[in-house]
Amino acid sequence: MKFELDEDQREFRALLRSFVDKEVIPVAREWEQSGRYPTEIVKGMAAMGLFGITVPEEYGGLDLDPVSFALVFEELARGWMGIAGILGSHSLACRMIAMHGTEEQRQRYLPELATGVRRTGIGLTEPDAGTDLQGIRTTAKQDGDDYVVSGTKMWITNARHANPLPVLVKTDPSASPAHRGMSVLLVDADTPGYEVTRDIGKVGYKGTESCEVLLAQARVPAGQLLGGVEGRGMQQVLSALEWGRVNIAARSVGIAQRAYDEALAYSRERTAFGQPIADFQAIQLKLATMATNLQAARLMAYWAADAVRQGRADAETGMAKIFCSEVALEGAIDSMKVHGGYGFSTEFEVERLYRDSILMSIGEGTNDVLRTVVAKALVKGEASVG
Repeated sequence: MKFELDEDQREFRALLRSFVDKEVIPVAREWEQSGRYPTEIVKGMAAMGLFGITVPEEYGGLDLDPVSFALVFEELARGWMGIAGILGSHSLACRMIAMHGTEEQRQRYLPELATGVRRTGIGLTEPDAGTDLQGIRTTAKQDGDDYVVSGTKMWITNARHANPLPVLVKTDPSASPAHRGMSVLLVDADTPGYEVTRDIGKVGYKGTESCEVLLAQARVPAGQLLGGVEGRGMQQVLSALEWGRVNIAARSVGIAQRAYDEALAYSRERTAFGQPIADFQAIQLKLATMATNLQAARLMAYWAADAVRQGRADAETGMAKIFCSEVALEGAIDSMKVHGGYGFSTEFEVERLYRDSILMSIGEGTNDVLRTVVAKALVKGEASVG
């Protein structure tokens, strides 16, 4: 087994790290607390070509391998997890269009999505359907050359900037099993009846908007059906969410890395009883645990990313997302403990890391649901350990 990045990946990571250190970390706390949108950071990501990381080269993208894809989200989340979200939903939607779209759809959207001229997201979650995607209620009924779409989507990242927004709908609500009647429509921002109604307040994951989207008898041209064939929506979405779990695992590693960095630096500077607190065994034990878990999480994230490169990897990506997200939360809490009272202060980075880490165990499928996905794969012999 190989546990090292190749030369190209190391150079790419260095480029990402320099960008985050210079353009993200110095402003993240102030902008996050003020609610300021990170316009300049988005422009910087576009200039680096990061909006095209899952777009094929023939359409102007970088078409990164899954491990390099993971590096992007690890490094961005080390600086500010919220900006990783701006790129995350966009990249998954681009991959879905690249994999499943018609040639006309790819030609129309991917070149501008790759440059960031267009941005996108994914309209999946609803008020009564989160992880249970088959429980969505948004319907699309064909009327001549259009689909008439009715429903509400929630927690949609990039909603105010998405054009188009791929939306999961039921084109045949009576289908059994339900996924056979599900499709994805590419909804343009100027579609009549399509409206971003409100931003949802959040504990963390700031920097990017999370919105409620209303489709009130929205008329979407039939040519906007992803792939041109009904009934393949769930398959199309799941192919993107596999990369999404790598995305979340990598973001979690970035949060854990920053939590460790902050704890180590603070323990060296903070003195008590005449010496740095890093000299005390209680602090050393926390630092050692954080570092050990961090490195284990990083290796698992890269392992899962490499498994995606080799083919379908539901179990591997599920394991990585579960483990890495829990390491992120535990690391953020331990970093707060190392900081003591200052860990509870908004003047220090660690409180933001704690707020952002909580989402990692919820997003892209809750950890408990993913445990059942992993277990089923093991029982069926579709995955193994050892």
